[in-house]
Amino acid sequence: MSLDPQWVRSHFPSVLNSETVFLDNPGGTQVTQSVIDAVTDYYLTANANHGGAFPTSERSDAILHQARIAFADFLNAARPEEIAFGPNMTTLTFLLSRALGRWMRPDDEIIVTRLDHDANVAPWVALEERGIVIKRVDINTDDCTLDMSDFERHLSDKTRVVAVGLASNAVGSVNPVRTIADLTHMAGALVFADAVAYAPHYPIDVQQLNVDFLACSAYKFYGPHLGILYGKYEHLDRLQAYKVRPAENVPPHKFETGTQNHEGIAGAAAAVNYLATVGEKFGAPYEADYAAFAGRRKHLKTAMRATQSYEKNLFIRLMNGLRELPGVRFYGITNPARFDYRAPTACFNLEGHHPQDIAAKLGAQNINVWDGNYYALSLMERLDLETTGGAVRIGLAQYNTSEEIDRILAALYKILK
Repeated sequence: MSLDPQWVRSHFPSVLNSETVFLDNPGGTQVTQSVIDAVTDYYLTANANHGGAFPTSERSDAILHQARIAFADFLNAARPEEIAFGPNMTTLTFLLSRALGRWMRPDDEIIVTRLDHDANVAPWVALEERGIVIKRVDINTDDCTLDMSDFERHLSDKTRVVAVGLASNAVGSVNPVRTIADLTHMAGALVFADAVAYAPHYPIDVQQLNVDFLACSAYKFYGPHLGILYGKYEHLDRLQAYKVRPAENVPPHKFETGTQNHEGIAGAAAAVNYLATVGEKFGAPYEADYAAFAGRRKHLKTAMRATQSYEKNLFIRLMNGLRELPGVRFYGITNPARFDYRAPTACFNLEGHHPQDIAAKLGAQNINVWDGNYYALSLMERLDLETTGGAVRIGLAQYNTSEEIDRILAALYKILK
């Protein structure tokens, strides 16, 4: 399976009509025309608050319900009530960590990792004020993968939560989350998975992963700025949420504090449906009305497998070119035989050049890349990069092309000269 990049790009007006090369994708992707249309249509036909006894409110509620079903399909959740929406993954994680903190006692332990985005570290560290002990899993610095022996050393009968990412937003390393979940459950603890850097590139099956909670962000896979939280229903049901008194006290609504970003939720559902159309290129004919379309989960899985294959080939081209740069230093897995275990995100430095200087010079040529720590603070500190500006990050998405890879490589050679 391989994507047709021109067919993909035809869905993204900001990509199609721009000279910019978007390689800043781990920080946020461009959106499809269908997402723009869904947001616009919401404002034109259904712009109302929740629960009203009038047509626009009823239409709005129906749109939100269909969005919940869409994300249950995207994550292969058992039921749509296991899906909650929020402003972003960080806010949702803080909300959940506080709710879980109500279960815990002083000297209970939470395990985090040095590989994670700080959004999956700081919300758990905040529980130290309750007397919770935070354990930090180290990494193998040669390839920036989790030290699983260190994880097992930290796991104990005092562990209450293990917070781990499916993939690193900085270096792309994919973690053995199913193995981590199995070990964690044997210890009697819960697993919270950050899928933000994983969701744009791989199919997600929360039932197969057997995680208790998982969060991701729609703006990383072609949707609006919106966070999505999955939780096993039995956990969401018995957790006491922080909410206002009139709010519904059932999942998922008790975790959706205040008025939600309805138009963003409508757009996020459109992003899921776009991905299903990608899968349709390799499966059954697309049906616009997904309310009664049982094949969407299959199409989404097909789409993400095709995405993984296409991006892997692009990433090999990128890494082969970067290896020829003088003075290059990579962080993360660099062996192509292991690229199935890393997201298509290249993190590197060039000797004698500050990361921000490289990013600025590329930006002046309309080539977008990130520099710094990308909020993976613990990792940059562990690699001793935080005080020297972090690193340059190039991240691929469906709409990137081999011509764009060649363009950034040529620009980097020019900078080095």
